[in-house]
Amino acid sequence: MSTIAPETDPPVPAAPAAVRLHGGRAGWAGAIVPGVLLTSAIAGASFALRQIPGVSLFSPMILAIVIGIAFHNLVGTPARAKAGVTFSLRRILRFAIILLGLQLTAEQVIEVGATGVFVILLTLTGTFVFTKWLGRMLGVERKLAELIAAGTSICGASAVIATNTVTDAPDEDVAYAVACVTVFGSIAMFCYPLLEGLLHLPPHAYGLWAGSSIHEIAQVVAAAYQDGKQAGDFATIAKLSRVMMLAPVVISLGLMSRNQPHKSGHHRAKPVPMPWFVLGFIALVGVNSVVAIPTETKGVIVAATTFLLSVALAAMGLETDIRKLHAKGIRPLFLGLGAFLFIAGFSLMLVRMTT
Repeated sequence: MSTIAPETDPPVPAAPAAVRLHGGRAGWAGAIVPGVLLTSAIAGASFALRQIPGVSLFSPMILAIVIGIAFHNLVGTPARAKAGVTFSLRRILRFAIILLGLQLTAEQVIEVGATGVFVILLTLTGTFVFTKWLGRMLGVERKLAELIAAGTSICGASAVIATNTVTDAPDEDVAYAVACVTVFGSIAMFCYPLLEGLLHLPPHAYGLWAGSSIHEIAQVVAAAYQDGKQAGDFATIAKLSRVMMLAPVVISLGLMSRNQPHKSGHHRAKPVPMPWFVLGFIALVGVNSVVAIPTETKGVIVAATTFLLSVALAAMGLETDIRKLHAKGIRPLFLGLGAFLFIAGFSLMLVRMTT
């Protein structure tokens, strides 16, 4: 019989002996400072790079992981930064995901309407199941396929790193999945506005299609507002409603993980990882639904959340060995392509049938 156990983190690397002599929390805090400063500096650089024309098309999170990978593989992550990098990747990440709840309200889901929610749910579920199936057909490792499925079906890089709290894949798998959803989400961002003219979709339908199928929030906004404010506003609301599905998906994956076979080939009962931070995410959605947060304050919260997610992805990059990425081969890339084509085609079919 399975039990639900609180999600546990891998041990933070031991602090240097000189630091441990101070003992207690002070010594631990001192040990994580170098790594947190490094990941924060990379996140800051990712924001600064977006001031360059053309680079602003990419989210700071994507730039942060690219800079982190480049730094780790060209310069090397200092040993004294390891504890802080781990802290950024685990604790800061979860806090940022909790804060994402303040960007959503129950009212936004209501605005999408029953039909819109139906399209979003069916698209998400169908894409996730299809991607897992295609991953098995292509021989892609289960954990990597699960991350690509989550990133494609829910909300890009944020979904990949949130899902990995229960999937527990190697960092190289996470980096590969983030790369896949970034590449194909960017392709969608450029292609959707061109296809809209050929498909002759009304603003509401185009917004629902973009919001239910493009990977990242920033990519949805960039693609949807090309068809005007009405399409852009509705696409944003649809996308945020889709992001809300992150919580039940992560919890469900944690519950299903108990059915994964042991290395011996036999199933065994094991504790189910419970991502408590997801409950914090849901709680803040509730708070944001009943408390009127000033626009200025909400803007600061959104910027801070993006920065913290960028810090976490910088840490991910600092733990990614590009040689191991290369060893994964091209099959996961084909999986990402297949998932992208499926979600675009399947959601378009549903939008055509329901609007």
